[in-house]
Amino acid sequence: MTKTFYKYQGTGNDFVVFDNRQMDFDKNNASFINRLCDRKYGIGADGLLLLEDSATTDFTMVYFNADGTLGSMCGNGGRCIVAFASFLGIVDTDTQFEAFDGLHKATITNGIVSLQMKHINNVEIHKDHIFLDTGSPHHVQCVDNVSDFDVDSIGRKIRYGAPYFETGANVNFVQVLSENTFKVRTYERGVEAETLSCGTGVTAVAIAMHATQQTSHNEILLHTEGGVLQVRFVNQGSNYNDVFLVGPAVQVFSGTIDIDKNV
Repeated sequence: MTKTFYKYQGTGNDFVVFDNRQMDFDKNNASFINRLCDRKYGIGADGLLLLEDSATTDFTMVYFNADGTLGSMCGNGGRCIVAFASFLGIVDTDTQFEAFDGLHKATITNGIVSLQMKHINNVEIHKDHIFLDTGSPHHVQCVDNVSDFDVDSIGRKIRYGAPYFETGANVNFVQVLSENTFKVRTYERGVEAETLSCGTGVTAVAIAMHATQQTSHNEILLHTEGGVLQVRFVNQGSNYNDVFLVGPAVQVFSGTIDIDKNV
């Protein structure tokens, strides 16, 4: 069976995307998903997205890590699937969809997607890092020169170390550039390497920097290796509401793949 796939990227965080409203994609075949995401033997991506029907919203987003495991929320993936839904004619400028961590609202205008993330009411501030869940678990750690930092090896040690162990956490290293601008590099679990950008990661960094009083702004710019994203929020005490992740989402190319030959 031949299926059409689409390749999307949001600030360099790239995804293989399928329209699965017919429910003919084998979601239980982790090795097949892993092969599709492989950059030498497959299409190549940081993860895989399925757009499916929803009984209550415009559509459902299902996200898989590059290793084939079912993922938690993916911010850049969420922005890309909104762009895909717009491409399919499912949505116009405003949408609401279901994801791993619940309902998300979003708007798309001229290729810029503004995605509402989950409310945050628990930010754990430790001596040398901050931990919070923005739809996926994130460890945030400040460093002096993030451009020269060994993200892969140090990120891997933290991802598998205490207190995260096998379940793991995404690991973000951040450097202050100005009072409302930060540079971020992220080691992502499931990819098991640094990615050019991580949507839930920059969201975690923005809130972590505000919670630790390294910024007083509620509109924050995050420079990643793949581009610039904006996070804005409303802060009420320890609660962070109306959290939005804003940035571009681009269709790179589309093609077909013979599933029977690639399973």
